[in-house]
Amino acid sequence: MLKRMKLRILYFGLLKDLMGSEGVPLESESLDLPSSFKVADLLQHLRTRRNTDSAVWDSLAVAVNHHYAEASLGLHDGDEVALLPPVSGG
Repeated sequence: MLKRMKLRILYFGLLKDLMGSEGVPLESESLDLPSSFKVADLLQHLRTRRNTDSAVWDSLAVAVNHHYAEASLGLHDGDEVALLPPVSGG
């Protein structure tokens, strides 16, 4: 049997709208995923779940438990993952 883990995902910026539904933004959610997931696997899972090709997925900063994380970082049960899209303005 494949071991599972629970993650808390935090969405920021335009990701709130992208991951929300019916015009209601989504600020966070809990996901139950295979324990073998890395940051890159999580991003691919979320991207395909919403079936979106938005360029934001290619330029996200990811923080795991308040520390910036590389795509190759393995995730663990109870981790909090923040997805931070690029900020623009002037």
